[in-house]
Amino acid sequence: MDDWASATQSPVGHVYKMDTLKLEEIAAGALRAARRLATVKSAAKQGALLAMAKALRTRQSLILEANTLDLENARQNDLSESLLDRLKLTPQRIESMAVSLEQIAELRDPIGEVVRGWQHPQGMEIRQIRVPLGLIGIIYEARPNVTADAIGLCIKSGNGVLLKGGKEADLSNRAISEILSRAAYDSGLPEGCIQQLPAERAIVDAMIRLDRYLALVIPRGGSALIDFVVQNASVPVLETGVGNCHLYVSSSANLEMSQRILLNAKVQRPSVCNSVEKLLIHRDAVPTHLRSLLDALKEAGVEVRGCPRTRIFDPSVIGAVEADWSTEYLDKIIAIKIVDSTHEAIDWINHYGSQHSEAILTASLEEAQAFTQQVEAAAVYVNASTRFTDGGEFGFGAEIGISTQRLHARGPVGLPELTSTKYVIIGTGQSRD
Repeated sequence: MDDWASATQSPVGHVYKMDTLKLEEIAAGALRAARRLATVKSAAKQGALLAMAKALRTRQSLILEANTLDLENARQNDLSESLLDRLKLTPQRIESMAVSLEQIAELRDPIGEVVRGWQHPQGMEIRQIRVPLGLIGIIYEARPNVTADAIGLCIKSGNGVLLKGGKEADLSNRAISEILSRAAYDSGLPEGCIQQLPAERAIVDAMIRLDRYLALVIPRGGSALIDFVVQNASVPVLETGVGNCHLYVSSSANLEMSQRILLNAKVQRPSVCNSVEKLLIHRDAVPTHLRSLLDALKEAGVEVRGCPRTRIFDPSVIGAVEADWSTEYLDKIIAIKIVDSTHEAIDWINHYGSQHSEAILTASLEEAQAFTQQVEAAAVYVNASTRFTDGGEFGFGAEIGISTQRLHARGPVGLPELTSTKYVIIGTGQSRD
């Protein structure tokens, strides 16, 4: 993985300056294409997206071949199993990418939507209309499916896109991007509106300063990448946060539901940001619930760490250290904390959580209301798995990421979050007194 944590300054030198000039040339061309794309009719964008989905299927073998090479390189570089899972493509995952593009194609086009409108006292019609942002930069790591999702959402919302993937998935990303861009251009979309940049890490430093061209940059990856972009960008950033998600089992939680949701949230796909990393359990639920939950986790191959009280209950549990409580494992690891009250659970989550997705299991309406009102997160669940925090599950077709910030967008970033508005005022010769 790229060492973002140690990267505090931009590289310097002749080659970097030449790369910057070339990057600006690419960005300028992409912005020109994006402005043309903003005028393309909905039917044309829909047709292009359907053609892109078809192209993924017909050229699947090329993508799998590129992905096999990426996986071989990743194994030689000792990438973890969780990262290998994110990197790996299968026929089923490529089919999911194609289906996602088809779903995006069928979504209502937000461009041109009248958000609100009214008549000025002097008779002018004032309308607030949804418009594309322009050119969007996406910086992401070892998940090649992001390439297809980002391109699809940007095309549907009328935006050009500048993509910078991680070196681990470079061959896969290039294969997907080339297939999709060719299908888009053959369908009549402006050539140059989709740009896949080289995977070299140094490009990021220049890319996040392209405020003359980029309307927005979205980093999608680990905390080190996101922090680097947020701290160094001159382009506006839509922060997609990491997912140190919690599941709180209250004293009134149903045991069977607790076990089923815990296993789904932790084990189904532990390498994704909406998986649960921490289990909080009310002290009154410990005698009735904790043994069954521990046994289920261990049977599923999950490494269990815990607070001192958890270790008293089961000495085989590994002692958790302070760093555990703020760590996103993205692996079959979980840390357990016994709490004395729902209020303590809420305070704990607000202190250590990443404001991504948090869940409570309870039979108490009062507890559920307190949790949903007081927990600071983009998505808060009552008696359901955090794994549902996903653009597809929310009916958005796909998402570019999960925003954990408060301004502009929060939660899964779909089509509306990739737009802005402008005011159109239509008069009949009015002038201000």
